[in-house]
Amino acid sequence: MTVVPAPMIACAYGKQVSTWPARGRHILASYDADSIYVYQAYRPSIAQYALEHQRLGGEDFSYSRMSWIKPNFLWMMYRCGWASKSGQECVLALRLRRPFFDELLLAAVSSSFEASPLDSHEAWQRSVAASEVRLQWDPDHDPAGRPIERRAIQLGLRGRMLKRLGEEEILSIEDMTPFVKEQARRLAASFDDLLLPEERVYSVTPEAALRLGTDYYAGTM
Repeated sequence: MTVVPAPMIACAYGKQVSTWPARGRHILASYDADSIYVYQAYRPSIAQYALEHQRLGGEDFSYSRMSWIKPNFLWMMYRCGWASKSGQECVLALRLRRPFFDELLLAAVSSSFEASPLDSHEAWQRSVAASEVRLQWDPDHDPAGRPIERRAIQLGLRGRMLKRLGEEEILSIEDMTPFVKEQARRLAASFDDLLLPEERVYSVTPEAALRLGTDYYAGTM
C-alpha cells in the first residue's frame, strides 16, 4: 500500500470528518510544532525539477506569476481532480517552516474588498498593492467534489514571498501523486476505505484571526 511521507500521518476519512467543523472559515492542515504541509499540483516537468532539487524552479516554473498554496488536502483534490486535470497531474506536498506560514497569514490581504475587514475600498486597494500575499476563502468540498458549508483557505504568493517559499522556507518536497491515485481508486468504490493526510484545525493568533476573518483561534500551538 502506498503511504504518505513521514512525518505526515494518513488517517481514515470517516474517522476525521467527524472531528472537523461542519461550517465556517477554518484552516485544516497537517502540521506539527515546527512545520506545516501545503499542496500544489503541477505539470510533470515542474514537479520533477522540484523533487530533484527540493525547491521550486526550472524552465517551466515562473517566479513572475502568482502561485497558490493550499493546506487543505481535499480542497487540493477538488481543484486538481485527484491529479487528473491537464497541467495538474503531479501533486506535491511542500513541508514549510511554521514561522514562515504564520508570517504569510499576517501578510495576507483578501482578494476581494467584500471579503476584507477593511473599512474602505481605497484602503483595500492600497493593501492589495502593498502585499505579496493574497487570501481566498472558497467552499470546501467532500471527497466526491460536492461543495459543503465549511470554507477552505488558499494563499497566493508573489514577489519576494514567492521566492522565499520556493528557495528558502521549504523543509522538504514530497511526491503525493501515487498516494493520490491510490485514494482516487478507493474513492470510486466508496468513502469507507478512503485515507487522507491527518488534518486538524490550525490555531492562529487573535491578530491573524482578525486579518483572515477565520472563525477559530486559540493561540499558536
